[in-house]
Amino acid sequence: MNLKHILFPKKQEKRFYYADNATRFKIAKTLEEWIPEQKNEIVVVCIGTDRSTGDSLGPMVGTLLNDQSKLLNNLYIYGTLEEPVHAKNLEDQLKMIHQRHQNPYIVAIDACLGKQSSIGSIITGYGPMKPGAAVQKHLPEIGDLYISGVVNMSGYMEYFVLQNTRLSIVMNMAKQIAHSLRLLDHLLSKHTKKK
Repeated sequence: MNLKHILFPKKQEKRFYYADNATRFKIAKTLEEWIPEQKNEIVVVCIGTDRSTGDSLGPMVGTLLNDQSKLLNNLYIYGTLEEPVHAKNLEDQLKMIHQRHQNPYIVAIDACLGKQSSIGSIITGYGPMKPGAAVQKHLPEIGDLYISGVVNMSGYMEYFVLQNTRLSIVMNMAKQIAHSLRLLDHLLSKHTKKK
């Protein structure tokens, strides 16, 4: 769970609404534009926990992608509902990722809290995110790019808010993000074939 709009006000970001049919295509194209052509392996780190409805966005995305991992040619997925990447194991998971993948290009995915008018927004950003900031956890920055989903309102009793977030909005946002990453994988495969 993060609060990027406070921590990284100068970062390049684009916002999309989860219920817009074009969102998955717009996210995929945005990420494709931001990923350098001379990239190393692209690792998607889905951060969160299945113990909190609001904070389960990342692991849901990871599970949806992992279920179709045989169809992915360019993305390596870490963080699922069964094997989440969360506050207690994030540093160890990052070490393991860097051992398995030489200089990986990381796309970090996490839920976040924001204004009531922003609930349902999916934010793509260039640069790292700081997970755990919304609930005052001090975790390492992660990612060359990030995707954050605003799942609920910030400002008061964040843990309680996360526990009482509607599962339907989290699941629908996760489906959009997972679909956009599958589209990104397809776009990256097209570039590989052209070379």
